[in-house]
Amino acid sequence: MARCPLCGKSLDWGELIEQMIEEKGTEMRELLLDRERFLSAFREFVFKCPHCGEEFYGRNLPEKEAEKVFELLNDFKGSIDWENKKVRLRLNSLLALDTLLEQWDEKVTRKRA
Repeated sequence: MARCPLCGKSLDWGELIEQMIEEKGTEMRELLLDRERFLSAFREFVFKCPHCGEEFYGRNLPEKEAEKVFELLNDFKGSIDWENKKVRLRLNSLLALDTLLEQWDEKVTRKRA
């Protein structure tokens, strides 16, 4: 899971996306329509750690997780409350479940081979 590159504490993906929504506003809706545009904006976005208060670029976070967050936000319609600028999904929990399922699938596939 994503950690602050400066203090090392765990980050909540929902809070990170909410920072982007707050800053980018309606442009964020457009970014969620195109994976490459979203990832490019994510890499260059300056996030603020809720623990230490320091700022860092999105490129310092795991891009694979950012890709999965993009997919989750697009798979679950209504995942963002645009009016209140809040993410309704528990992204960290869904990412952990997705990773667990991938590892399980790899393990089962290896046993069959």
